[in-house]
Amino acid sequence: MKIRAVIFDIYNTLLEICPPLPDAESRWFELCRSALGDKPRLDLKGFADACQSVITRTHARARRAGIKHPEIFWPAVVCEALPELARLKPKHLELFLIDHASLQRSVRLMPGAAEVLRVLSREKKLLGLVSNSQPYTLTELDASLAGHRLRFKIFEPELSFLSFQAGFSKPDPHVFRWLSARLHSYGITANETLIVGDRLDNDIEPAHAQGFQTWHLTSGPSAWPTAGDWMALSQTLDAKK
Repeated sequence: MKIRAVIFDIYNTLLEICPPLPDAESRWFELCRSALGDKPRLDLKGFADACQSVITRTHARARRAGIKHPEIFWPAVVCEALPELARLKPKHLELFLIDHASLQRSVRLMPGAAEVLRVLSREKKLLGLVSNSQPYTLTELDASLAGHRLRFKIFEPELSFLSFQAGFSKPDPHVFRWLSARLHSYGITANETLIVGDRLDNDIEPAHAQGFQTWHLTSGPSAWPTAGDWMALSQTLDAKK
C-alpha cells in the first residue's frame, strides 16, 4: 500500500534523550533566583516530588471520571507544586519551564531523522505528530529541527496529536481514532498512513489495531515485522514510492 502520510512519535523517535549537564542542582537555584528573585523553597528533588504528588492526584481525578489514560498540563502542575511560579507572566513561565526541562535531560534530533524528514517534505508527503508531550516539547523539537535547517511547519497542525492539548494520552485508542478522523478530511485513510514510534505498547500496537501501517523504530531486534533504525525506514519508504 502506498504511503500518503507519515505520523511520528517525538521522544526516542524524532528526539533522542541525552544525559543532563552535571550541575543541575546549582543551575536550579540560579534559575529560581533569576525568575523569582529568591532561592527556591524546594531543591530540585523536592520540586520533582511535589510535582509528582500533584500528578498522582490529577490522574486519580481523571480516572474517576472515566479517562483511562489521563494527561496532565505541566504548567498547571508546577504552579500547584510551587505556587510562587503562578506569579510569573505566561511567557516568563514558559521560559522557566523550558530551562527546567533542560535540567532533567538534553535532547537532539535522532541520527538519520533529518534526511528522512527532508525527503518526505520534498516529496510533499503529509507529516504529523502523535506524542505524549508538554508545551516545552514543541520548543525542544523546533530547536532541534532548526539545527538541521528544518522547520517545524513541515508538520501539519491538523495531523498532530499532542497529549497536553487533549487531556488524554497514548496508548488510548481514541488517540488513533482522532488521527484517522483528521486524515479523512484530507481524503487519506489509516491504511495509507504510516505511524512511526519507538514503543510497541504505546505506538505500534494501538496504531495497528486502528488500521494504520506501522514502523517500530529501533536499533536492536524487534518482534514487530516492520522495524529498524532510520536508515532502514528510509530504504523501506523508497521501496514504497
